[in-house]
Amino acid sequence: MASSFKALGSAALPWLWQRPFTSKHVVSALALGTVMILVTCAFYTSFLYPELFTPLRKIPTPPGRSLLKGTTAPSTATSHAARLRYWTKTVPNDGLLRYYLEGNQERVLVTSVKALQEILVSHEAEFTKPKATKERLRYITGNGLLLAEGEEHKIQRKALMPSFSFRHIKDLYPVFWYKARQLTQCLEKEVKNNDRSVVVLRGWATRTTLDIIGLAGMDHDFDSLHDPHNNVTQQYQRMRQKPARWEVVLGLVVSLFSPRWATIVSKLPSNRRKQVQEASRYIRGVCRSIIQEKMDKMNAGGEDSKQVDIISVALRSGIFTHEKLVDQMMTFLAAGHGTTSHALQWAVYALCRDIQIQKRLREEIRSRLPSITDDETPISADDLDGLPYLHAFCNEVLRFYPPVPVTVREALHDTSVGGYHITRGTRFTIAPGVTNLDPELWGPDADKFDPERWMRKGCANTGGVRTHFGFLTFIHGPRSCIGSTFAKSELTCLVAALVGRFHMELENPDKSVESTKRGIGAAPGDGVRVRLEVLDGW
Repeated sequence: MASSFKALGSAALPWLWQRPFTSKHVVSALALGTVMILVTCAFYTSFLYPELFTPLRKIPTPPGRSLLKGTTAPSTATSHAARLRYWTKTVPNDGLLRYYLEGNQERVLVTSVKALQEILVSHEAEFTKPKATKERLRYITGNGLLLAEGEEHKIQRKALMPSFSFRHIKDLYPVFWYKARQLTQCLEKEVKNNDRSVVVLRGWATRTTLDIIGLAGMDHDFDSLHDPHNNVTQQYQRMRQKPARWEVVLGLVVSLFSPRWATIVSKLPSNRRKQVQEASRYIRGVCRSIIQEKMDKMNAGGEDSKQVDIISVALRSGIFTHEKLVDQMMTFLAAGHGTTSHALQWAVYALCRDIQIQKRLREEIRSRLPSITDDETPISADDLDGLPYLHAFCNEVLRFYPPVPVTVREALHDTSVGGYHITRGTRFTIAPGVTNLDPELWGPDADKFDPERWMRKGCANTGGVRTHFGFLTFIHGPRSCIGSTFAKSELTCLVAALVGRFHMELENPDKSVESTKRGIGAAPGDGVRVRLEVLDGW
């Protein structure tokens, strides 16, 4: 038999060498080879790796998986967080759950307090944001506190902490209320010019929070409420563009070879990338000019030493260079206005879903706060902090609808979490959208929106959760959100103004609203189409 094959080969080789090879043959061979490589990679990624070769195979994983969609879930689980909640409920696990995204990109969902504590506190320096995430965020947020790591992060956070202490935040309440009043005035005009009295809240919420962070962060009013088409607002809209279809498809194909190669796709020239870069340069230029003006004023002795905006405090610390200050302002502008805008949209959505909550809030607000039309009576932190149901409602919004429902951490080297061996490069999903609704931490009514949980005796600051790791809206540990008190205070002022002034209903109460990715968080998919009725008497 062997001699027969040898004879056949001897006869075939001369024949092959005599055949003329053209460029067409070369292209065909390359195309065929490429297809074979892709098919082999897809087969390995879809079937062999998840079942036989992944070093994480001992971690429980849900059944059902496809190359294009990753781990499957019922069609009723329309958002990423909803799918994670479904798997957590249906797959027995002891703190970690393995699942797959599109292209079978492997992820590990953290479901136990012990594992959360290891990643967020005990060994937080060993888990960082993935490189691809940093690359994507860098244009939007700059190289500020959000992306800093290690000792650099500690130094920056320590220098910025004074501007986020409650002692300073309480001095910003008049700023919050000033913009909240402007928002209600603008919405009143919008309603009067609208036969159906329907507004889409998203744009208004985003412009309001941008104006607030401008004033509180740099003592600069962008005034986007009155000028919705100003350049800064327009540049942020350019940054929020969705990737083109070819970018999505290419990213999916590249992930078949290695998830780390996703960074390559983000660096490829595209119209979207060009616009994001141009928008980033413009906003950096605005920040640079404002900071330079403040530095010149400070050097000339004209800067008030009691000013508490973020940049004034950072300037007085003396540790930031001019460009580092620009990075910090980029961070707080982007993160500060986007996430609070999401929270305000969810708050209005929740109010429209329960008119009784809306009525109770309005009674409390109108009985204790000066009229929204009163521009003479100053409002203070004590005025707002004396409204227990308002705070209970806002806390429940932040629990039930976390503006950033999912965040990711990557292991820098081989380690262990929850008793499992973890290899370098493993990506963990930290999901406030799951943990905040965990019945083991919040009780059997965890999946119910109920501000009353924050009104019970001794629960005003906890909502009755069994551990502070059960409320992950602002994360925990050394990398917890430095602006959590700022965001809560801002949200209470905005909600108070809207509820006090308007009766609110959804344009289509029977239509379910899905969460959709917006920037670095998630917001109502339709932007909250709400019908407003101006209520006199306040």
